[in-house]
Amino acid sequence: METIKNREGKYLLILPAKYKEIYKNWPLLLFLHGAGERGNDLEMLKNHGPPKLVEQGNDFPFLILTPQCSIGQCWTNQYLDKLLTDIVQQYYIDKDRIYVTGFSMGGFGTWNLAIKYPNRFAAIAPVCGGGNPVMVKFIKNIPCWVFHGAKDRIVPIERSQEMVDAYEKLGIKVKFTVYPELEHDSWTETYDNPKLYDWFLAQKK
Repeated sequence: METIKNREGKYLLILPAKYKEIYKNWPLLLFLHGAGERGNDLEMLKNHGPPKLVEQGNDFPFLILTPQCSIGQCWTNQYLDKLLTDIVQQYYIDKDRIYVTGFSMGGFGTWNLAIKYPNRFAAIAPVCGGGNPVMVKFIKNIPCWVFHGAKDRIVPIERSQEMVDAYEKLGIKVKFTVYPELEHDSWTETYDNPKLYDWFLAQKK
C-alpha cells in the first residue's frame, strides 16, 4: 500500500496496493484517532488502528484516510466534511461506500460526524465513544457496529450503551460488542479483527 502524507502535515492517506493498477472507484475508510495522537507528527497516526496494521504489512481493498487533530483540539464536523469532500474530488472514491470509525475521542467524533452528515456514510463503527442519544434518529438507517470495554474508567460503557438503547427504542437492532475484561483500550482488539473490515465492505448506501 502507498502512504501519502499531506504537505501541510494534516493527514495520512493510504492507498490500496493495486490502486494505480485497477481503474475503479474504491471504498474509503475514515479513521479518527484518540486524544493521545494529537499533534503535528504524522508518524503517531501509525500507533493504532488500520494505519498500524498497514505498517505491519497488511493490505486493504479500500483507501484509509487518517487526519491528525491539533494539540488541544477535538474533531470538528466542518473540518472533516471539507477534508472528505477534497479527497473524494482528488481520488477514485465510491461515494456509496464511505465508512467512518474512530476510538475514544475519535469514537465521539464518529458519532458526531455521522449525525451531522448522515447522507455521507454507508456504515459507522464507534469504539469506546459516545454521543447524544436524542440524535440517533438521524442515523437510524446507517448500519452501525459499536464497541466498548466493560471496565472502561475513562469513557464509561454507559456512553455507548445509551446510544445503542436509543436505536432499540426506534425498533432498530445494532451490533454491540462488549469486551467484559477490557478497560479503555478496546480499540486494539477491535481493529485487529478482520471481521470488522469484512462487515464494512459488505455495506453500501
